[in-house]
Amino acid sequence: MLDQLEKLAARASAELQKIASLEDLEGWRVSYLGRKSRLIEILRSLGDVAVEERRELGSRANQLKNSLESQLSIKKERLEQALHQLLEHNKIDITLPGEPYQPGNLHLTTKTVKEICDIFVSMGFQVVEGPEVEWERYNFEMLNMPAGHPARDGFATLWVDYQTKTGARPMLMRTHTSPTQPRVMEKSSPPIRVVAPGRVYRYEATDATHEWMFSQVEGFAIDKNITMADLKGTLFEFARRLFGQDRKCRFRVDYFPFVEPGCEIAIDCFMCGGKGCRLCKESGWIEILGAGMIHPEVLRGCGIDPDEYSGFAFGMGVERIPILRYGIDDIRLFYSNDLRFLKQF
Repeated sequence: MLDQLEKLAARASAELQKIASLEDLEGWRVSYLGRKSRLIEILRSLGDVAVEERRELGSRANQLKNSLESQLSIKKERLEQALHQLLEHNKIDITLPGEPYQPGNLHLTTKTVKEICDIFVSMGFQVVEGPEVEWERYNFEMLNMPAGHPARDGFATLWVDYQTKTGARPMLMRTHTSPTQPRVMEKSSPPIRVVAPGRVYRYEATDATHEWMFSQVEGFAIDKNITMADLKGTLFEFARRLFGQDRKCRFRVDYFPFVEPGCEIAIDCFMCGGKGCRLCKESGWIEILGAGMIHPEVLRGCGIDPDEYSGFAFGMGVERIPILRYGIDDIRLFYSNDLRFLKQF
């Protein structure tokens, strides 16, 4: 047993030299001086030892206990001094003000989408989003643009690398948000009033007025006895809420394959009041969106009887709205991640 005490003393001293933290030191104390430590067990078992050995073992065990306690005290003092010096050297004054917190902000495009959708929601429309990776069927065919239709040439399409067994490539990055229209009509019955915001993609070179990815908002309404007058009233109210109550609107005939008749909507220039300036290219008018009455073939293809129901649809480029409002001269600024630009709005 005396040999066990000597080995215990050597092991305890060796481990103590390696300790570098107060947490580890506490663990060492529990292992060698705690109530369940080997040293304490030896002290408690002295009653079972012969009388002639008990005195020597007891004396050595107590010496070892006192030695370990002394070493513990010295080690603890050194560690506390080292910790104190470290804190003094690296101390932080918690009463000092912290670094200024930079609050986040919605992107200008996101703000504009929310503003547009809020206006139409207040007029009874529902916001619906569609997939950005779309089937050709929804992007073209169900919008009255079958294969070979010349209107497809106006969409520089990004096709997805997916082929059917026949070699066809029916999947693409949607070129407009209008595919949401047949998707909703397939699953809903009139009356329907929907606005569909989202990103769209075109395979084209970028410049100050063109971007390969941008945002659109598509909207449409279907019910009995909807006429061009409903379309004009809805979009006129939208233009006044977005650009000001004094705005005037102009409707001119235009062509879109999924509406008949089609039209473009312009507002009187809010910079010059319709007199002519650089913003409106001296015309006094600014085009803001395209629209028209939903083509009967589109309704019929989605299972809605065009003899019973009619509807109107409209679509606009989201970035065009702040470009007109703030005189932004390059659409690429919206997606350049330049905080100097984004923080202005």
